[in-house]
Amino acid sequence: MKKIFLCCLLLAGLSCAGFAQDIRAGVQAPDFTAQKVDGTNFTLSSLQGKYVVLDFWGSWCKWCIKGFPDMKEAYAKHKAKVEFVGIACRDTEEKWKAATAKYELPWISVLNPAANDLVRVYDVQGFPTKIVIDPQGKIVKIVLGEDPAFYDYLNTVLK
Repeated sequence: MKKIFLCCLLLAGLSCAGFAQDIRAGVQAPDFTAQKVDGTNFTLSSLQGKYVVLDFWGSWCKWCIKGFPDMKEAYAKHKAKVEFVGIACRDTEEKWKAATAKYELPWISVLNPAANDLVRVYDVQGFPTKIVIDPQGKIVKIVLGEDPAFYDYLNTVLK
């Protein structure tokens, strides 16, 4: 009886722990609202009808910073067909704003909201992580790390 109680307690704890949703290609991207650098709110669903790239990054992440030149090039090339949304993770508001200014990031930049941890919601396993969402709001590609295959994919999908 004690084992059954402990198993039920464990399962109840897991179901309440706020684990990630089913995040994979083909599923609807969870909507969210987060604060932009200018202090206004951004909501993901406001971009429905366009491709979206969610870029999970941090000012402390060397690979994230190293990838910014390629990201800027891809953004400049495809910005009529896709919107990039940088989601600063594990940063203070000050560090996030300073990094966004220092690296002159031209796309939407938001701070990962503490009340709705998008790292957990989107099951981010490392940094950077890029998630491509189609115009209907479905996840079509997830890329972990700074990988040239991400840019090849964008060039193919957005040509």
